[in-house]
Amino acid sequence: MRIIPAVLTLATMTACVTAPVATTPDVGSSGTTSPVSQRMAKYTPVRLAADTAGLSVSERRMLPLLIDAARAMHDVFWMQSYGNRDSLLSSITDPVAREFAVINVGPWDRLDGNAPFIPGVGAKPEGANLYPRDMTKAEFEAAVAAGGARADSLKSLYTLVRRDAAGRLIAVPYHHAFAAQHRHAAARLREAAALAEDAGLRRYLTLRADALLTDDYQPSDFAWMDMKSNTLDIVIGPIETYEDALFGYKAAHEGYVLIKDREWSTRLSKYAAMLPGLQRGIPVPDAYKQETPGSDSDLGAYDVVYVSGDANNGSKTIAINLPNDEQVQLTKGTRRLQLKNAMRAKFDKILLPIAQELIVADQLDNVTFDAFFSNVMFHEVAHGLGIKSTINGRGSVRTALKERASALEEGKADILGLYMIRELHSQGELGTASLDDNYVTFLASLFRSIRFGAASAHGRANIAAFNFLEGMGAFSRGADGKYRVDPVKMRQGADSLSRVILTLQGDGDYEGVGRFSERFGTIGPVLRADLDRLRTRSIPVDIVYEQER
Repeated sequence: MRIIPAVLTLATMTACVTAPVATTPDVGSSGTTSPVSQRMAKYTPVRLAADTAGLSVSERRMLPLLIDAARAMHDVFWMQSYGNRDSLLSSITDPVAREFAVINVGPWDRLDGNAPFIPGVGAKPEGANLYPRDMTKAEFEAAVAAGGARADSLKSLYTLVRRDAAGRLIAVPYHHAFAAQHRHAAARLREAAALAEDAGLRRYLTLRADALLTDDYQPSDFAWMDMKSNTLDIVIGPIETYEDALFGYKAAHEGYVLIKDREWSTRLSKYAAMLPGLQRGIPVPDAYKQETPGSDSDLGAYDVVYVSGDANNGSKTIAINLPNDEQVQLTKGTRRLQLKNAMRAKFDKILLPIAQELIVADQLDNVTFDAFFSNVMFHEVAHGLGIKSTINGRGSVRTALKERASALEEGKADILGLYMIRELHSQGELGTASLDDNYVTFLASLFRSIRFGAASAHGRANIAAFNFLEGMGAFSRGADGKYRVDPVKMRQGADSLSRVILTLQGDGDYEGVGRFSERFGTIGPVLRADLDRLRTRSIPVDIVYEQER
């Protein structure tokens, strides 16, 4: 869509949140004193390491340019999430609290439901700094009720919502709001494109640079899907909508610089072609699987070199499924990028210790890295299954479900990922490993992701999955506090949850998703006690990257 530009100064846009004066730790969401040092202990540092031996001379010259472009996305994300970064950080006298603010890109603990850890800062606005802080949902909905170009601009993925001199809501295109950062990143992408030996990568970098200057990202999304032989990759720009907890309309900026692991990618490439057949077998009524997913999807393994913006705050991503544009998905499919070095770090440092604490001894051998890799991989593949447009004329699922869409979509991908693994296992496509490995590793992973908290779409999805599957008898908890998976009931529970989620999505049932979340989205006292055990055992919740900021 064409965005009507508006003129605003950067100072106006970043003044939405006022930086407090900080000296001492805070009170957490539970109401108990929670020193920042305790909050910091939830993270374990990981130094990103990637094999660059196979890169050409030109690719080595490209890497710092791509990293510099990605770094600009972090500057933008600070403005989208909080406001003026420098005023916040300069006001914090405690160096641990300052570092924790850097990790969280703001003064709210993303692994504790966005609880403030800086005195006086107050609750995080649901719309972050993407909307005026004094704007209500009703005011926004009234402004877009008439439809037309103004409504489209206000709801666009690529605009900030601000007020004009008369107080009227207006849309400010990202390429105007963040012009300096976009121009800087675009220039670096063009320099890298001039060095690129791979024609597909060169075309993508050029079009992505254009997109940063126009907010028209679809041509570069198509070009990104057409890349097949590149070794270097970069995901950059406004992409995910998790930061917008008010409506889920606004995309936040992020960047990933990646190197393809060609050996692992070759092993994975065959699964993308199986999507249409797997879509037909989803255990739901035909009306909810009538779309045909694109079969040009790409499935590959990558090492992370640099991460920024929305991808580098709070919990860290271990896989990517993009683009989000529904038209591109239906035409071309998606690319699923498994971030192998990040995944290995989380498995070794977090998932295995969790399993040793919470899984029965005779099922511990079922918790394997291969199963973890497969579960994560097919979670990303499963984003391409199901339904993108409602079956009753309510538009796209994302539009109909608003801010409730992201968590439900993550839950769908989790549970349909298990369905895909089961089907491919029955066809002999996944080797000789036991399917029980995937089920037990899945349960251990639920504990891992639930600890991300309610501020994370993945955390909310996993809380609901845990409660639903527990109610179906998919696993049980012994008197010793250890959990045992029942594979048969896990399969039945997964199929039932698939039907519930895909029906809610296909119907665009905003109220129904709310009821589902209310019923299954709360951490009960027994689960809370088990999660507290993990904390007392000093098992980290997530990783933090040691990289140049």
